[in-house]
Amino acid sequence: MQGATQVLIAPDKFKGSLTAAEAARHIAAGVRLARPDAAIAELPVADGGEGTVEAAVAGGFTAREAEVTGPLGVPVRAAFALRGDVAVVEMAQASGLRLLPAFTYAPLTATTQGTGELIAAALDAGARRVILGVGGSATTDGGAGMLTALGARLLDADGDPVAPGGGPLRELAGADLAGLDPRLAETEFVLAGDVDNPLTGPEGAAAVYGPQKGADPVEVEALDAALGNLVRVLGPRAAETAARPGAGAAGGMGFAALLAFGAAFRPGIEVLLEVLGFAAALERADLVITGEGALDTQTLRGKAPAGVAAAARAAGTPVVAVCGRLALAPEELRAAGIAAAYPLTGLEPDPRVCVERAGPLLERLAARVAREHVPPTADGEDRANETEWRA
Repeated sequence: MQGATQVLIAPDKFKGSLTAAEAARHIAAGVRLARPDAAIAELPVADGGEGTVEAAVAGGFTAREAEVTGPLGVPVRAAFALRGDVAVVEMAQASGLRLLPAFTYAPLTATTQGTGELIAAALDAGARRVILGVGGSATTDGGAGMLTALGARLLDADGDPVAPGGGPLRELAGADLAGLDPRLAETEFVLAGDVDNPLTGPEGAAAVYGPQKGADPVEVEALDAALGNLVRVLGPRAAETAARPGAGAAGGMGFAALLAFGAAFRPGIEVLLEVLGFAAALERADLVITGEGALDTQTLRGKAPAGVAAAARAAGTPVVAVCGRLALAPEELRAAGIAAAYPLTGLEPDPRVCVERAGPLLERLAARVAREHVPPTADGEDRANETEWRA
């Protein structure tokens, strides 16, 4: 008699449809319908962007909330995750695009102040190691708002504080970081993201990501110049830091974290897998099922499914992926360590329906994956009844 297959389910979110935890639950439900005897472990993952705190909470951290300043200066409720003295802070919770009203952008004035306030809340809660997840930001202020929230003074030529946002940094004439919260120097910071851009220039925060945050060409040029001025005012060490990989993350918030907090920049999925205990879960797995909303070329640049697949391949464990939309060729999937990928569009060609009914469709897809990749136990028969999962 063959023993039960150990299936580790480790998806990222299906953006606009399902959180990572919800996706994991639906995948698990589909696997159970097709292979009731399979042993299943759910471990939702994230790469530092939206959903990172939720993944940490699903992995055993405790959610904490604080009222902070949103990207437009309006108070918002934001969460961080805490386990012992380790905190996971997701900047999208406080300074993310998702906090902007529909069709509203503020490329010149959006601020990271709330992220600084969220870090302060984590320090107040006893954190002495902070995983700072960057991704999904609405801001291009070089982390200026974050620094001021933590005690820095950024001043114009008259000695007055510069206004929030990246645009006003063109008026910056002086900076004093001596007032930064002293606990920062006693805290280990890890900058977790998948963006390795420098702060300024043609590959910098404004040029590459400004348009995604509503900046037109004139505003992109103005923001790049303003970030350059921030670097000049902060001095020679700032110039060196601005060129480092990750400095351009989250509209330059990476730059501020590297410079002022001594943060270490690491791939977000690598950090989150480590924090969530993925390696220990992987030791027991015979098959890993990962996935996200779209498997495309961006996936291969450090997104969660690619990180999961790389870790599983190193351990010799096969990986299958599910997704909403598939835009990778079989050879690209194999090169990434993914044996096969199954899109929702293979069941339902209408993308709108895929978004609206992602959960039930994902269960159907997961049942197919289980029938094709998880061997039956006991009597060796396929115990799935197709009518059970086509509803």
